[in-house]
Amino acid sequence: MSGDIKLTVMPVGKFEASLSWLLFDPARVVGTRQEPQRAAPWVDVPVHSVLIQHPEGNLLWDTGLPRDWETKWAPTGLTDYWPVVAEEQEWFDSRLRQAGVETGDIDYLVFSHLHWDHAGNGWMFNGTDAKVVCSQAEYDGAFGFEGYCDGPFIRSDYGELPFQTVTEDTEILPGVTLLQTPGHTWGTMSLQVDLPDTGTMIFTSDAIFLGDNYGPPSVTPGIVHDSQKWLASVEKIRGIAERTDATVIFGHDAEQAPHIRSAPEFYT
Repeated sequence: MSGDIKLTVMPVGKFEASLSWLLFDPARVVGTRQEPQRAAPWVDVPVHSVLIQHPEGNLLWDTGLPRDWETKWAPTGLTDYWPVVAEEQEWFDSRLRQAGVETGDIDYLVFSHLHWDHAGNGWMFNGTDAKVVCSQAEYDGAFGFEGYCDGPFIRSDYGELPFQTVTEDTEILPGVTLLQTPGHTWGTMSLQVDLPDTGTMIFTSDAIFLGDNYGPPSVTPGIVHDSQKWLASVEKIRGIAERTDATVIFGHDAEQAPHIRSAPEFYT
């Protein structure tokens, strides 16, 4: 493990949504003959970014939700499905200021994937010297359409960034590894960080939304690009977690979020 690593989980607001988007568990989200009008519950969906201050550079994992989400998302037609809720201190730019970090201080900007709640402030790094990284499969998909958006992919969030891509599990810094965990999107990645005091942490991003997806048994989300790849990625994460005795942090788990050591606290 590498010493002198400081990892800060930054809650950057939340959105609200039907549970059916996150967890396709018929017992919880589907009507029955007796209750045909039963609707899936409406739940909080917290969002986080991760700041790693490392002896070899500052790494930022995802850029969260944009302040102007309602205007930016309006052309997608989806604003009523995932309305954003955030206090002033929770917005991404506020979190950076609280951490004493400016965009120009980021050496590595890594996107788990390029959906609007993970890349929503990517444009803030246009013109900086950050090494910008996503998976090759994600890059191909997220740049493979014409026009303003493709569902929750909005080109203006990330389209001017000078991406470098990875195609396999990659140790980007000593003790910091990008894991290929596709399924949610073409090239979703997870983040493994080996800390000297805390041990291994795995940030799944949307490879696993919730602990209820993780199981076992695994339960597919409602939003999934490739369900077979999704399941393989869940089992890959499970295998790594078991081998390393890792703490697994799910992408949007409202039950887990209060138990995560969040900014201004940190992990070492």
